[in-house]
Amino acid sequence: MEIVLYPHPALRWKSRPVKEIDAALHKTVGEMFDLMYEHKGIGLAANQVALPYRLFVLNLTGEADQKQEEMVFINPEILKRKGTVEGEEGCLSFPKLYAPVKRAAEIVVEAFDLEGNVFEYELDDLASRAVQHECDHLDGVLFIDRLAEAVRREHQPMIADFEAAFRKRQAEGELPSDESLKQELKRREPK
Repeated sequence: MEIVLYPHPALRWKSRPVKEIDAALHKTVGEMFDLMYEHKGIGLAANQVALPYRLFVLNLTGEADQKQEEMVFINPEILKRKGTVEGEEGCLSFPKLYAPVKRAAEIVVEAFDLEGNVFEYELDDLASRAVQHECDHLDGVLFIDRLAEAVRREHQPMIADFEAAFRKRQAEGELPSDESLKQELKRREPK
């Protein structure tokens, strides 16, 4: 398992709901947390590891030894949004790219945990921002899509560098074609 970088097709894939919470899913979640900590993140969506599941992991401390802060969101839905706030965001699929993004200030989110129990949280501040960012991933929406036009223009050279590096890896045979990657995503969708 590895974190895929922009413009990998998984990042634009609309994830499918998880149908079964089994040992394989528990293993996947553990690997996702490990990768997230290794890359110094606070959240990681399944699309970012090329899995088309409606699932993400979160630990707002970003610290592997803070297991009590780990949260797993399976089939999450944002039920309410309130207010607007702008704050800096980054993404593990865009290393070293940070930019201001407007998000709802407060949200209510509902999801299932790894035991299959439904939960609902009212969130604000960083938790609200992180959940909105990860839910966007599950719909194939990236934080660069939410940048103001001037900010997007300012960061376009770096975004273009991500695209060029990805296409170079494909051209050198290190990565499959977009079509092959999409076929693999389709194959991995929950049945």
